Amino acid sequence: MAIWSFFARASRAFHDYPVGSKLLVLCTLSSGGLVAYSESQSHIGSPSVDVNQSEPRKKRVVVLGTGWAGTSFLKDLDASAYDVQVVSPRNYFAFTPLLPSVTCGTVEARSIVEPVRNIIKKRKGEVKFWEAECIKIDATNKQVICRSNIDSNLVGNGEFSLEYDYLVVALGAQVNTFNTPGVLEYCHFLKEVEDAQKIRRSVIDCFEKAILPGLSEEERRTNLHFVIVGGGPTGVEFAAELHDFFQEDLVKLYPSVKDLVKITVIQSGDHILNMFDERISSFAEQKFRRDGIEVQTGSRVLSVSDKEITMNVKSKGEVCSIPHGLVVWSTGVSTRPVVRDLMEQIGQGKRHVLATDEWLRVKGCESVYAIGDCTSVDQRKIREDIVAIFAAADKDKNGRLTISEFQDVMGDLIIRYPQVELYLKSQHLGDVTDLLRDSEGNDRVEVDIEQFKLALSHVDSQMKSLPATAQVAAQQGAYLSRCFNRRDECGENPEGPRRFRSGGQHQFLPFRYKHFGQFAPLGGEQAAAELPGDWVSMGHSTQWLWYSVYASKQVSWRTRVLVVSDWTRRFVFGRDSSRI
Repeated sequence: MAIWSFFARASRAFHDYPVGSKLLVLCTLSSGGLVAYSESQSHIGSPSVDVNQSEPRKKRVVVLGTGWAGTSFLKDLDASAYDVQVVSPRNYFAFTPLLPSVTCGTVEARSIVEPVRNIIKKRKGEVKFWEAECIKIDATNKQVICRSNIDSNLVGNGEFSLEYDYLVVALGAQVNTFNTPGVLEYCHFLKEVEDAQKIRRSVIDCFEKAILPGLSEEERRTNLHFVIVGGGPTGVEFAAELHDFFQEDLVKLYPSVKDLVKITVIQSGDHILNMFDERISSFAEQKFRRDGIEVQTGSRVLSVSDKEITMNVKSKGEVCSIPHGLVVWSTGVSTRPVVRDLMEQIGQGKRHVLATDEWLRVKGCESVYAIGDCTSVDQRKIREDIVAIFAAADKDKNGRLTISEFQDVMGDLIIRYPQVELYLKSQHLGDVTDLLRDSEGNDRVEVDIEQFKLALSHVDSQMKSLPATAQVAAQQGAYLSRCFNRRDECGENPEGPRRFRSGGQHQFLPFRYKHFGQFAPLGGEQAAAELPGDWVSMGHSTQWLWYSVYASKQVSWRTRVLVVSDWTRRFVFGRDSSRI
């Protein structure tokens, strides 16, 4: 006690001593060594400086959503330069392309999710995460209203608001039911991890119910009729997974009903996988036909009840109904209500999806950015700026444009308007200057404004909206984080193309999507792939390529190991049919 009293008195004397310098000598009990501390003060009694007041306030960045777009943005963002806050109703990131595998136990749900806090703790700087749902974006006052989705039995107010300097909207989209009666009540969706888990339980329920004594054969057939509405990648992959699950595992566990199982894919278009190359679409239909999976194309669902699904079959010109045991609805996406409300605020109420410019800024809202499925990049048409482009290129202002003058703006033209490059490829033209040739294909020395307009009149026909895929969302998130990281640097030295209307340069290069291909697993250890360079691959080797790509694209080594181990377990022991 005497020792501690001594240190207390010494500490008080040290802090209260009025002279300009202090010296404190302490004797360490463990080693007997001496520690000396000295402090000099040039001004006695000068007030201490508040560090927080001397440093400028960091700009607050609020990120809504932890899907592909939001997580990609957070992974690459230099959080030390901003006050970053993340709001999401789910505290994890899910590798959604493997959701069809979760529905049948090929991969476990926990193997494809990574907690958000695991991701953000590895970032440079602090990132705050709030598990809540954004219910309102107030663009005028630059704040978001959020509500906790945690059990209401816990104490405390569940609603709160966050102010922002920059808002990144990465809320994704919701399932599009097209207002079809009965879909919300009687269909399963495949958008979230919880959806996949629910489908997995329901599939087992259908088999368990079908083998109960006292059921007629017709009732058993109805319970074992699995209907997938939508012939896109998700619907096709689920149908393939379900077929493999039955053929490789369930047929051994439920042999009495093995001849009663039926899988039907309903597609409103003329072909399934119609966004793929025709060869892939044809290959998938032929394989499904061999596997006994029925594909009904040209059929539009009118309503769904608890026992049957009613549709209009175009080829027959009639309305028919079929019984079902389980219906999975996979027909596209639509805008979430909170995003729709924002669109109404900023004058985009008549659009189907939130529009951004080529720098992913929400049109009509300068400090708000949007990435992922909730948005669409509204590429500017070249015809809107054709006069300004001509004026910028016409250096001698003689009303005519020479080839050399056009070449001076050609680089900026291709960067600012990506449809130019797409048009050149579609027309098999080697250079932009080839557009200036006359109707007979001869080179011109110079062109006037009318000839220039005519030369570029068809370029905008190549403008295409980006698909709502994980690949697009991830690239948008990575691009936007790069812009945030280089905001100050590019503010002083802009890196973007020329501003044809106002002069100067754009601060950043516009977003440019690069397609790396897409896969369509078709079951039976076969897959189809559309690869860069217009390559098409199908068969068993493509399935192994799918395995390697999807394993490498996992968000962490933890999920990578879990997914590979799940695949290995499935090869050795088969899929787990437990209802958990």
